[in-house]
Amino acid sequence: MKEELQKCFGARMEFGTAGLRAPMGAGISRVNDLTIIQTTQGFCRYLEKEFSDLKERGVAISFDARAHPPSGGSSRRFARLAAATFVSQGVPVHLFSDITPTPFVPYTVLRLKLCAGIMITASHNPKQDNGYKVYWDNGAQIISPHDKGISQAIEENLEPWPKAWDDSLIDGSPLLHNPTASITKDYFEDLKKYCFHRSLNKETQEKFVHTSVHGVGHHFVQAAFKAFDLAPPEAVPQQKDPDPEFPTVKYPNPEEGKGVLTLSFALADKIKAKIVLANDPDADRLAVAEKQDSGEWRVFSGNELGALLGWWLFTSWKEKNQDRNTLKDTYMLSSTVSSKILRAIALKEGFHFEETLTGFKWMGNRAKQLMDQGKTVLFAFEEAIGYMCCPFVLDKDGVSAAVISAELASFLAAKNLSLSQQLKAIYVEYGYHITKASYFICHDQGIIIKLFGNLRNYDGKNNYPKTCGKFEICAIRDLTTGYDDSQPDKKAVLPTSKSSQMITFTFTNGGVATMRTSGTEPKIKYYAELCAPPGNSDPEQLKKELDELVSAVEENFFQPQKYHLQPKAE
Repeated sequence: MKEELQKCFGARMEFGTAGLRAPMGAGISRVNDLTIIQTTQGFCRYLEKEFSDLKERGVAISFDARAHPPSGGSSRRFARLAAATFVSQGVPVHLFSDITPTPFVPYTVLRLKLCAGIMITASHNPKQDNGYKVYWDNGAQIISPHDKGISQAIEENLEPWPKAWDDSLIDGSPLLHNPTASITKDYFEDLKKYCFHRSLNKETQEKFVHTSVHGVGHHFVQAAFKAFDLAPPEAVPQQKDPDPEFPTVKYPNPEEGKGVLTLSFALADKIKAKIVLANDPDADRLAVAEKQDSGEWRVFSGNELGALLGWWLFTSWKEKNQDRNTLKDTYMLSSTVSSKILRAIALKEGFHFEETLTGFKWMGNRAKQLMDQGKTVLFAFEEAIGYMCCPFVLDKDGVSAAVISAELASFLAAKNLSLSQQLKAIYVEYGYHITKASYFICHDQGIIIKLFGNLRNYDGKNNYPKTCGKFEICAIRDLTTGYDDSQPDKKAVLPTSKSSQMITFTFTNGGVATMRTSGTEPKIKYYAELCAPPGNSDPEQLKKELDELVSAVEENFFQPQKYHLQPKAE
């Protein structure tokens, strides 16, 4: 009992750059009516300080389908309480009347020129969790120092304002607007600009299966297909309607791969569809699987789908923009732990590639900076199956990614090609990029500090390792300390953060390995990639070499026996 109370009341939820995420229930470390009101009061006060025109412009609020019957909490209720908090201070609120995908909030912020947006969602977390995700007026997720400022403002506004719990106050308020109809219409109008082969879409024989994994995606993906003149995908019936219990999956995360897609594969086999599209419950991520000639289903990794979508958006853009001069103002982005395949395509094709820190908040903010300078941002992605295919949303968007993947598959099918064959063609042309990622579980901060400290003082003081097993290291970047020996001044270009651990090793054989701690889970993650130049086309040999490199990193740098690390459960 005491332990349970400690968990609920021991410490207040930390408001970070990703907002809040925690289980629903009683206590200050849980998501409930009180903590939502407190968070919103702090956020409201912070926005009043930052925007003199907050009462003219206002904020957007939406929510997913999560609910927690034991405590009476639900995303819808939390969204209404947040709306009531703002309305009580004279701030206009654009509150969606029903569930939407997460990307609809950043879209609304930009479209209506609002000061901020809030999405009540815990994305693909287990069913007991909920969260509070915050967007700034530039349409991207907040980054530092706003997280600290909001966090401090929450602490200063803990006592609920009068009538805070009375969400019925908003129903007749002239400050409450319902953007659902107009924003939905505008979103699908904007999406149509990314349809490149309308006549082919009308004719295609390609069939698709879609699952929204008990989340919000069903109606929106159906509407996206309609916007592209594609026949609607067949929805997995057991998973198409929102259900906060997520009854058919252990974890509602399509990143888990085949386990979450079992029902989709069965339906696809039944209707003879070759492609499965899967969204996570708040529809900002997308997984794609394709039936191979062998009869096996292949689930593409986030990096593989990133290669396909990046190639497709560039190819389609180039057909419309024949002038080579426009290339110098054209960009693609990916996070530093994602595949470097876009870098290889950019080098050969002549557009710009940039990498950012991990997380879409960095790509969204950087994309906005570039667009404000008059540049074109074609695409951004991260290996955790997040894709920004249409920069009218400055965040990952699983709805646009789903329909664009479907058009790509239909286009290839007309040429008698599969996604797998096209991916191979990309690797042959731009060089194979083979990736492998995993993690170790570690609950002890002390061990984590020791492990990374050991890498910074590998053979005596302040020396990083020069080799890892038989693999020679040619460059090291440490984003905890800001060191990068590949830069002339030895200073890293990307922002550094002392609060998280992250070191990247580059090897002479074209390998790259990053070790980092997770902000949300007790994990030390690694991401490894072998980048071969075009012409080196023996993927089996490269895979074997990558496996050897990963084993060397695990054995020499993680030292799981010494530090008692738990490997990822298969």
